[in-house]
Amino acid sequence: MAELGAGSLPLGDPVFNYQEHELNERLKRLYPAVNEEETPLPRSWSPKDKYSYIGLSQNNLRVHYKGHGKNHKDAASVRAMHPIPAACGIYYFEVKIVSKGRDGYMGIGLSAQGVNMNRLPGWDKHSYGYHGDDGHSFCSSGTGQPYGPTFTTGDVIGCCVNLINNTCFYTKNGISLGVAFTDLPPNLYPTVGLQTPGEIVDANFGQQPFVFDIEDYMSEWRAKIHGMIARFPIGERLGEWQAVLQNMVSSYLVHHGYCATATAFARATETMIQEDQTSIKNRQRIQKLVLAGRVGEAIEATQQLYPGLLEHNPNLLFMLKCRQFVEMVNGTDSEVRCLTIRSPKSQDSYPGSPSLSPHHGAGNTHIHTAGVDSPTCSNGVTPSKKSKSHSSTVSGSLKYPSASSSASSSTSSSPSSINYSESNSSDSTKSQPLSTNSTQETSDSEMEIEAEHYTNGVVEGSSARIMNGTYKHEEILQPDDNSIGNGVTDEGYRSSRQLCGGNQAATEKMIQFGRELQALNEQLCREYGKNTTHKKMLQDAFSLLAYSDPWNCPVGQQLDPTQRESLCSALNSAILESQNLPKQPPLMLALGQATECVQLMARVRSGSCCFARVDNFLH
Repeated sequence: MAELGAGSLPLGDPVFNYQEHELNERLKRLYPAVNEEETPLPRSWSPKDKYSYIGLSQNNLRVHYKGHGKNHKDAASVRAMHPIPAACGIYYFEVKIVSKGRDGYMGIGLSAQGVNMNRLPGWDKHSYGYHGDDGHSFCSSGTGQPYGPTFTTGDVIGCCVNLINNTCFYTKNGISLGVAFTDLPPNLYPTVGLQTPGEIVDANFGQQPFVFDIEDYMSEWRAKIHGMIARFPIGERLGEWQAVLQNMVSSYLVHHGYCATATAFARATETMIQEDQTSIKNRQRIQKLVLAGRVGEAIEATQQLYPGLLEHNPNLLFMLKCRQFVEMVNGTDSEVRCLTIRSPKSQDSYPGSPSLSPHHGAGNTHIHTAGVDSPTCSNGVTPSKKSKSHSSTVSGSLKYPSASSSASSSTSSSPSSINYSESNSSDSTKSQPLSTNSTQETSDSEMEIEAEHYTNGVVEGSSARIMNGTYKHEEILQPDDNSIGNGVTDEGYRSSRQLCGGNQAATEKMIQFGRELQALNEQLCREYGKNTTHKKMLQDAFSLLAYSDPWNCPVGQQLDPTQRESLCSALNSAILESQNLPKQPPLMLALGQATECVQLMARVRSGSCCFARVDNFLH
């Protein structure tokens, strides 16, 4: 435990909490590239890494001398709690001279771990200091060099470490004194040393605004680094780079379903779109269902449009089924929503059953698709016109791959480590109501996929609704004045905070679905072995039923619509991969790689990484 000493604020004190908040905000602003979980920033002096003649108080920010002070053998120093992270790029701290004491033999600077603390900073190897009694700088030597003015009571001395060019300069009362040291080694600690009675100094590691305008100095170096990046020589490969970048942008637009934009971009750059509009819209429609919480319909649509995909991705299917159970609890999945609107007697079966061989087989199912030459789109699709071309029939049966293929199945179905926002991510919190105008179901199991109007890749038109193994010609997400944040009508919203919308028949269906989900988990365990991820997923989902208010319980975050986004991304990637297309846009992979490279630069102590953050170039 750090010794707090006299004048310290106790933990939990409102003033202390406010000061900590201010400190955290200032450090984040100054050093955004630093990951404090890996490399904590110096925030106070160390009560352990100091000589015995040093006393600490004021939350280990005030240092006072308590030795004899007869000669240089009585000198004493203290190091900060942590070394300066390279990811800072430029690091700065200030020390205020509260009292110069008897002689003002004070040193402010840097030292490496293990340097003798019975000395003033600068006297030993890997130790650097600026001393107040004579204004000299000491660079790993007992002999100083003239550097700056002396300092005394009331002065504020700053120390700036430039980890880009490995130099250090000091400031006095906000004025730079010029470079003091060059060729500094890494992993140096802020250090102060005192030698005579009465000497007292206060440190500022960011707890208060600095006297010196360090942010202006940082801006100068940020501009230098950005200029260096901008001037990176491309030479004769410019055309090749342009072609690569254009293809990356095009694939990104296609991946997220910006159909019209992708078409316009391809026309302007004379590039080819690798996926036809019908396929883009099919993926978009499925994503729309997942983000609306209608996972059962999304599963059915995936099985109809991409036969064999889920049976080769058992992990993905299990994730979808678990999410469907959560949406049933939430009252958003169509299998329970329909029961709050219609009589339970009309529900003979439901497509979301997790049975390995679904009883909702859709034999002789016809899939109607919009042609690739459909009229103009607006950032996503064509205006509403029906295309009557039929494709081959799709079987509704589902089987799992043999155990020998489990490894590849697991890999292909797991979400990418690079997270990004889906084109329809706005629907994760703003789902649209289900149309209730038509109560008659089709009997020929047809799914009519109409060309629809999109805005920014989001469906606005109509699509098919899946019910009892058939498709109902209702709008997937019809814009409506009654739309509510959770994707229900006003009537549905009033009951949305009840389990399954407060409908008993829906609750019974959810419980039955849960039993089948448990059976599916057991079968997967038998075929592929135990899966701790599946077990945890299932436990969390079932735990929702243990609380009277699932939305405000320890596992209630599952019901947050934003939780759908990662699953939506995983399903979209699996569909793309099944079509021999990249499961992640190359642009996102490139950004992810660049981000990882910058983080690696920080780990190998390349200070310029702090001003080469990818985020700075995306705005």
